[in-house]
Amino acid sequence: MRDRSGVSLRHVLFAVFAGSLTAAPLAEGQDYDAGDLAKQTQNPVSDLISLPLQNNFLFGEDGGDLIWNLNIQPVIPFSLNDDWNLITRTIAPLFALEKSVPGFDSFGLGDINTSLFLSPKNDSPFIWGVGPIFSFPTATDDIFGTGKWSAGPTFVGLVMKGNWVAGGLVNNLWSYAGDGDRDHVNAMLIQPFINYNFEGGWYASFSPIMTADWTAGSDDRWTVPLGGGVGRVFNIGRQPVNTSLQAYYNVERPEGGAEWSARFQVQLLFPK
Repeated sequence: MRDRSGVSLRHVLFAVFAGSLTAAPLAEGQDYDAGDLAKQTQNPVSDLISLPLQNNFLFGEDGGDLIWNLNIQPVIPFSLNDDWNLITRTIAPLFALEKSVPGFDSFGLGDINTSLFLSPKNDSPFIWGVGPIFSFPTATDDIFGTGKWSAGPTFVGLVMKGNWVAGGLVNNLWSYAGDGDRDHVNAMLIQPFINYNFEGGWYASFSPIMTADWTAGSDDRWTVPLGGGVGRVFNIGRQPVNTSLQAYYNVERPEGGAEWSARFQVQLLFPK
């Protein structure tokens, strides 16, 4: 899908399907155990309630047209019993185009998606979660969504050792219903993440979102970013907040895809 201004939205939509993960350290707090809370924040399938607000800015070739995407991503965990947690991650994406495109809105809601991770409660050095991911055709304009009901499996695994947090997420979506005039969805997402934690709540992060559109030709199938960024966890009053800024250059991208992107995230944390 292309917005007729030169920057493809299709790879952005597939990245939104991901429910992308962020792991980060936590600085000293005021009335909570900073060490315990830090471990929960670094674990994407922990029992920590949070609200990430992820801003993505995608730029066309030679600093061309801009797409802005805000992902509102509430993370709500549920304790099922003494052995298992269910982690819910929902993404409500908003899109804005740099300029109005003939026949389309320049601002709107995209397809909402939800991931459910079943994760064991144990002290294993390898932490994991597995479950389904669903995408719903809620877009307010054709350009911001697929017009399809889609579903598939999703899996996340990670290890935490010393100052390091490393792991990855993978999922694949297939459409099973929806607008018969729209393209079938068969899209995979892979997001490795490697964080190194410093003193004072600072961290360095590498978490590119790689996507594959299996319905496209081999030359237009993959989007592969390369880059990274930094972040910090601190308090605003009594509210712990995780912030990060990252930039990525797409070393592999489909025709019309964004050349590079910037990601700025503010994540509100709600420890028990």
